[in-house]
Amino acid sequence: MPRYVAFLRAINVGGRVVKMERLRGLFAEMGFAKVETFIASGNVIFETRAKDTGALEKKIERHLHEALGYEVATMVRTDGELATIAGTKAFPSRETEAEGASVYVAFPKSTPSKAATEALASHSGVIDEFKIRDREIFWLCRKRFSESEFSGTKLEKLLGVPITVRNTTTVRKLAALIDSG
Repeated sequence: MPRYVAFLRAINVGGRVVKMERLRGLFAEMGFAKVETFIASGNVIFETRAKDTGALEKKIERHLHEALGYEVATMVRTDGELATIAGTKAFPSRETEAEGASVYVAFPKSTPSKAATEALASHSGVIDEFKIRDREIFWLCRKRFSESEFSGTKLEKLLGVPITVRNTTTVRKLAALIDSG
C-alpha cells in the first residue's frame, strides 16, 4: 500500500497543543493504516490506497478542522517524493557544513508562481539563500536562525501560498522512517 507523509502547519505552535496519540487517532479515523508521528511538530506517516495527494490533503484538512476547531494546512508527499527531497543537495557542502549554517525545506501547498519565485530569488543574500527544486524551497541560513530576516510566515507571504518548514535533519529522518516501513 502506498506510504505518505503529511506535513501539518499549526500543530503545537501558538498555544495549539495536540498530543501525538490524538493526532494518530484522528488519522486512523480517516481510514489510514500504519499511522506514525515523528516529533511533535506535525509530521504524520500513513498508508492508504488513495493516490491523489490533493484529495488526501483536502480530506485531512477537513477532518482536522472539524476535530480541532481550526484550520491545519496540510502538505502531503509520497515516499518517493520525500526520498528525492531528502537526497537533494541544493547547496555546496562547504556552505551547509559551515559553523552556524542550517538548511530548511519549505513545503508549499502548491507550486509558487514565477513572479513569487523571482521575488524570493531577489531576497537571497549574505545570510539567506533560496533554491527551488520541483515544488520545494530549500533555504540555507548561514547564521543563527534568529539573525535571519526570514521566517516561515514571511516566506509564506512572499510566495503567496501556504507553507510549512522543516529542517533537513527532520526531512532525512522522516525519509528513513518511511523507507523502513
